[in-house]
Amino acid sequence: MKILFTSRGDSWDSEIDPRFGRTEFFFIYDDDSEEVQTYDNRDIANQAHGAGPRTAQKMADYKVDVMVTGNGPGGNAAAVIEKMGVKVYAGAGGMTVKEAYQSFRDGELSEF
Repeated sequence: MKILFTSRGDSWDSEIDPRFGRTEFFFIYDDDSEEVQTYDNRDIANQAHGAGPRTAQKMADYKVDVMVTGNGPGGNAAAVIEKMGVKVYAGAGGMTVKEAYQSFRDGELSEF
């Protein structure tokens, strides 16, 4: 299972970014292979409109199964993510990626 975390950095100790559309990084962990991938998404900050759907399209390239974030995606992005079949879990704001992963594994996050 590939899990994408919205984060403010590219390490396990990075803080979860509560935003989806304008998240600074994707931190992707493959539970099966234990591989980590990161994607710098900071260029999205220059987009005046449509950041959520654009970020969702970028996310599609990584073929993730689950996304863990702080607040969840906005309406337009949520529609794109739903069509991709990605499950979204929110409530990880204020955690590190490592803490959010553990909370997800322990069933402590809410499905969006």
